[in-house]
Amino acid sequence: MIYRNFRLQVCLRVILLTLSILLFFFLINLTKYTISLIIVVVLIAIQTILLIKFVERINKKLKIFLDSIRHSDFSSSFTDQGLGRSFDQLNHAFQNVILEFKKNRAEKEEHYNYLQTVVQHVSIGIIAFKRDGKVDMFNNAVKKILKINNLRNVYELDNIKDGFSDILIKMKAGDKFLVKIFIEDELLQLSIYATEFRMRDEEFILISLQNIHAELEEKEIESWQKLIRVLTHEIMNSITPISSLASTVQEILIDEDSDQVKLKDLDDDDVESVQIAMNTIHNRSQGLLNFVDIYRNLTRIPKPNFRYFKLSELFERTEHLLRPKLSKLKIKFRYKIFPEDIMLTADPDLIDQVVINLILNAIDAVKKNENPQISLIASKTIHGKINIDFVDNGYGIKPDILDKIFMPFFTSKREGSGIGLSLSRQIMHLHKGTITVKSKPNDGCVFTLTF
Repeated sequence: MIYRNFRLQVCLRVILLTLSILLFFFLINLTKYTISLIIVVVLIAIQTILLIKFVERINKKLKIFLDSIRHSDFSSSFTDQGLGRSFDQLNHAFQNVILEFKKNRAEKEEHYNYLQTVVQHVSIGIIAFKRDGKVDMFNNAVKKILKINNLRNVYELDNIKDGFSDILIKMKAGDKFLVKIFIEDELLQLSIYATEFRMRDEEFILISLQNIHAELEEKEIESWQKLIRVLTHEIMNSITPISSLASTVQEILIDEDSDQVKLKDLDDDDVESVQIAMNTIHNRSQGLLNFVDIYRNLTRIPKPNFRYFKLSELFERTEHLLRPKLSKLKIKFRYKIFPEDIMLTADPDLIDQVVINLILNAIDAVKKNENPQISLIASKTIHGKINIDFVDNGYGIKPDILDKIFMPFFTSKREGSGIGLSLSRQIMHLHKGTITVKSKPNDGCVFTLTF
């Protein structure tokens, strides 16, 4: 057992080698011991080689250890015993490292399996692919939505819809699209969202697909119902008095017994009543025609003529136009732009209309305040979007009507037409932008335009 100790073995081998070398020098001058000299030389060579191999055992063990890590082969065992404390400590350290690597790999595999389970379980389709179109991963939801069993390259999606792959390949982080496709005579309206990431020094695009056809149909029906209620309300407000007045005129002019017009029997009061009724009918009919004309104009917004201009120019034009009204009502108006040189690609005339409309609404909201204030704050987000916030300290919007203010002809003002915000939302939609609102009663209101 004692000879298995590394240090003792090295010492014994060195001593033997030294004695052999001394014997070699002793025999080198004695010519009659030539054969013995040759044998000693051979022994010295053998001992030297054995000593080198014995010492290099640690290098071999270290190589095995590193190869195990490089090839993720953690089945190797380092359990040499009897070579001394230092070797026991080294073997123990090797084993601990191997165990940690095993543990980390097991955790990674568990984490990977967990993510795979989540990705495959979600109802939203997910596709990850490289810039050349090669698909790295897709989940079961993609198979279900697109009715496919395998997907190796996004260009295979052109079999479903021409140009579908080009849409996905050209998408960048943050892009959103709504694509209509027919699969087995079924209409799908896919909401597509993209993001980008790098892995293994390669660029990947991650696409999420969701069929929102049912939700869009539900919202469309809800919108039609709201619009029909508004139209019905406005038309009934005009038709009801017209019908009533027409019935009154008929009672005055038509004899119930003979069913003939009795113009000769009319006195001055009857003539005046008929005249008032006819004027009222005319006015209400004209009002109904104006209402229909406003609705028709609401659906005929011109196509935007896009230009590239400074956002500060838009604010300066608006302030110059509304300055007299703001000064008259003693409203404090200010605007800020961060950074000051923000450029916007839009139709200046249409955006002017949106900005003016929002400021006029803000004026109505704050004009009765003791210290009325309106602020415009423009900023650029980290995603490259441009936000314009319209902030006022007015009476705010009631929660029960907050979801109705963008509906055509809906208004909470006595003199409002109810088309301003609806028109503004349509203009923002034509600019691929959005208009949103945040408000609390008696705590002001914030409208936000996002380009």
